[in-house]
Amino acid sequence: MDSKAAARAAFERVEEEMVALSHRIHAHPETKWEEERACAWLGEALDGYGFAVESALCDLPTAFQATAGSGPLHVVVCAEYDALPGIGHACGHNIIAATAVGAGVALAEVADDLGLTVRVMGTPAEEGGGGKILLLQGGAFDGAHLAMMTHPAPIDIAEWPIIAAQQFRIRYTGKEAHASAFPELGLNAADALTVSSVAIGLLRQHIHAGDRVHGIVTHGGEAPNIVPAHTEAEYIIRGETVADFALMRERVMRCFEAGALATGTTLDVVPRHEPYAEMHHDPVVAAAYRRNAEALGRTFPPFDPRAAGSTDMGNVSLAIPSIHPAIGIDSLPAVNHQPEFTAQCATPAADRAIADGAVAMAWSAIDCATDDAVRTRLLTGS
Repeated sequence: MDSKAAARAAFERVEEEMVALSHRIHAHPETKWEEERACAWLGEALDGYGFAVESALCDLPTAFQATAGSGPLHVVVCAEYDALPGIGHACGHNIIAATAVGAGVALAEVADDLGLTVRVMGTPAEEGGGGKILLLQGGAFDGAHLAMMTHPAPIDIAEWPIIAAQQFRIRYTGKEAHASAFPELGLNAADALTVSSVAIGLLRQHIHAGDRVHGIVTHGGEAPNIVPAHTEAEYIIRGETVADFALMRERVMRCFEAGALATGTTLDVVPRHEPYAEMHHDPVVAAAYRRNAEALGRTFPPFDPRAAGSTDMGNVSLAIPSIHPAIGIDSLPAVNHQPEFTAQCATPAADRAIADGAVAMAWSAIDCATDDAVRTRLLTGS
């Protein structure tokens, strides 16, 4: 049996368990930094498959690493498993988690024959926490030559557009007053937030096509008859690249400052995580993934390149060769971050994506291991 056939057979032996794992995580959504059950379930599964599991990786309680093989070429398969507040697994991280475990099992079957070390890495808090960035900073990716993961989407995309981003907490502080009897004595923090929101809305006419800014009010005041002294919002600022994002951040921050200046309130801005970088898909590995996915029956239709998201996998891609393809789950008209997409992430199409994604990633790593030029490039970093 050749390596690809052996890897596929190894996955097929655990396929039912991977589907069950996906459904279990889907039924028990946990938001960023709280993924205790999902993290434990993945670690237990990989331990049962013979991986050496390290918990609390880099002192992050819901991060882990599971290792098999001892070859010189180190491949990391990233697992995500955090859900979104209120709408559960509307980005399909339950599928990502099961696919990563399945790909790890498939690659472990051939790791020693191909000179591979396989690491399945549990990376928490992708949804606004920057778990992979903290793992990078903590040295978790040291020694890795290739990182990969697949992400559910309505359709398959080999090189999904991923742009830079950072989330911020915005807080205005003013002074309370009776809103009817003594409004002149108040400093209205809600007005500050309104001014900044209007300024940002006007700014949108003058930003580049690849830039984004959007946010929500998380606290608007205490009561309608009290001039609000405290308001808060959460905003995400995005740019096509980290450099574009830095310029966009400066422009948006002036809008927030305008709110404080206009109302006499004070402004406090707190970054929620380090900036997420744009994704640099390794073109050779991405092409291998597409070929392997197509061999499994996947198709890659045209797509709107403006449909860009952000992920901390972008930061990984700046450090080591990486891929982050989208794998379709036939969800249209439902798209990511809709409740309807949540429902689509535990369907036969989603289950099929687990199998195809796991095998396509395993086959792509095998291609990298057996192509002398690609293997040498990955090992030497040249």
